[in-house]
Amino acid sequence: MKPLIVLIVTFGLSLVLLKVFTGSYQLSTAGRIAMSAMLVLTAIGHFKFTKGMVMMMPDIFPYKTSIVYLTGILEIAAAAGLLITSLQTTTAWLLIVFFTVLLPANINAAIKGIDFEKASTSGSGIRYLYFRIPLQIFFIAWVYFFAIFKG
Repeated sequence: MKPLIVLIVTFGLSLVLLKVFTGSYQLSTAGRIAMSAMLVLTAIGHFKFTKGMVMMMPDIFPYKTSIVYLTGILEIAAAAGLLITSLQTTTAWLLIVFFTVLLPANINAAIKGIDFEKASTSGSGIRYLYFRIPLQIFFIAWVYFFAIFKG
């Protein structure tokens, strides 16, 4: 829920600030700024809640801690890439793949009831997917709309 809140609040603030400083709302720019802010937040989670993130991953993955750190670094790189004009489209397509690839970890975490912030199995369980799967689709649509379509 926190990433969604950061995304929406940053989008609104960006729209207002862009209007004040440039004279126009610049929806696609605000959308990319908001996604970048959200990605920085989620990347911080990879370093702050590493143990819980490792618990989220399916058992078949080796080097889970390294993967968690690497994906955190990738999220920071993607946040920057969305803000660099020459990299926006490529970054957006890679983010769409990234969000799709992350879905199995979220499904696994829900099945196991993982609360990644507490690194425990006290999470909300399978009902979490009723929120998480649509949210993942929303993130993919957001990236497509603001960084590829540039609506």
